[in-house]
Amino acid sequence: MPSIVKPLIPLAPLARNELGLTIRDYEGAMSTLCAGCGHDSITAAITHALWELSTPPHMIAKLSGIGCSSKTPTYFVRGAHGFNSAHGRMAAIATGAAAANRELTYIGVSGDGDSLSIGLGHLAHAIRRAVKMVYIIENNGVYGLTKGQLSASADVGTRPKKGEANVVAPIDPILLGLSLGATFLARSFSGDKEQLIPILKAAAAHNGLALIDVISPCVTFNDHEGSTKSYRFMREHEVKEVVADFIPEREEINARLSGGGRRSVTMHDGSVITFRSVPEGYDPTDRMAVESYVREHQSTGEVVTGLLYLDETKPSMHQVNHTPSSALNRLTFDAVCPGSAALAELMADFR
Repeated sequence: MPSIVKPLIPLAPLARNELGLTIRDYEGAMSTLCAGCGHDSITAAITHALWELSTPPHMIAKLSGIGCSSKTPTYFVRGAHGFNSAHGRMAAIATGAAAANRELTYIGVSGDGDSLSIGLGHLAHAIRRAVKMVYIIENNGVYGLTKGQLSASADVGTRPKKGEANVVAPIDPILLGLSLGATFLARSFSGDKEQLIPILKAAAAHNGLALIDVISPCVTFNDHEGSTKSYRFMREHEVKEVVADFIPEREEINARLSGGGRRSVTMHDGSVITFRSVPEGYDPTDRMAVESYVREHQSTGEVVTGLLYLDETKPSMHQVNHTPSSALNRLTFDAVCPGSAALAELMADFR
């Protein structure tokens, strides 16, 4: 069923952001996903985050692959750029787009099948290259678009709606990211916008790839007893301890001092992330400690959510490759074609 435009029903005056835009200006087409799908809640969180950040719609690029999750970009910011790629290829397309135009805010939406199976290699290299983008995995543990087969994120012992329990070890995006040198790792639940919106805002300000694994129950194929990606399982097993607030640079910053269960980290653009409700001894900048903490809770069947790891010291893809400070389409002819002398100097390194 094709997407349809949302009706613009006159309502009471809506709040406006710094650009003078309302939340309706950050919405997209009507969703054609199943009623109650967790992906639609993620869409609402993305919409609110971009509106609160006052991100110009024409400066946003939305990318996706194939699957239920990859329909999400259709449902937010109708005025943004968009590209729906082949199955598992979103990360590669995003890398090329970001290399060509670093001025846009890139929002990549993928699924556990799209990213952790066919697209795993592309995701791994996007993490290694520190592509500056928000990379959202809408994780429901199944291939919902092809009728509910278990995906690579399905936990051992979880049962599909029909068939035998899974016996193959899952791929955990957070642990994968820690092993590959990711610099921003978070996990959240689609049913918790209060937690997810600040994470999305912080991710957009991060100087690199911000990977967010969002458990998003599939109400049709994976919301039953025996599933570890269901609404009930998440509400009973979520450990919401690593909670964070995002304070934009443009606001007065009053959260630099740590203490009382808080820790603040200043980001490259001057924004501040304040970690609160942090467990005793938890250091969100210690890669090994975070991995140990996540594995410890996994062993007891708990799902830790929040902004789990942050590193603002690692250079992004543009810094590593010394790319121009503006989009390539803004460069002058002389910059793009510096002449035969510059080419000869470049080729000398290969002789």
